[in-house]
Amino acid sequence: MAAHYQLNFIQDKIAQIQSAICFNLSDSVLKLPTSVITTLKVDDYGFVWFMMQKPKQCLKEFEDEFPVRLDYFKKGINSFLQVSGKGCVVCDPEELNTLGLSDDAFKSFNAQKDVLVKVKILKAECYDTTPTSSHSWFKNRLTAITKWLHHNNYGRQIYYPAS
Repeated sequence: MAAHYQLNFIQDKIAQIQSAICFNLSDSVLKLPTSVITTLKVDDYGFVWFMMQKPKQCLKEFEDEFPVRLDYFKKGINSFLQVSGKGCVVCDPEELNTLGLSDDAFKSFNAQKDVLVKVKILKAECYDTTPTSSHSWFKNRLTAITKWLHHNNYGRQIYYPAS
């Protein structure tokens, strides 16, 4: 039950922010480049789906699975999200069809230019960046230090939806 709640929270937060920077954390020489992505969907199995520009090299030359970090941030939203997981390139057209994308998203997919990627969420860290109240500088620092000493995770929540 807790894992389902955590996944729902992550799905809602990603839907709210939508855009992220995708970092391929592999040590491989040939890897997908760092890209700005827009999330298409977060499914009930904990996969984040998105399209990115296809590299010039043949996709079969890349690793089947690779570590990924997605940094979700949007101006005006008082939090950001870092998602870590295992990514893979989806080459099977049937898997694209079963994704259930809207007609606009499906039409925008160009197999010559784009590649579909899915990332299994293993860990998500949500950071609250809500501005502190308008107390004095000293009072704000004292409050921050007190919260840090007592909780040791000031403004951060960690989720493991795959567990």
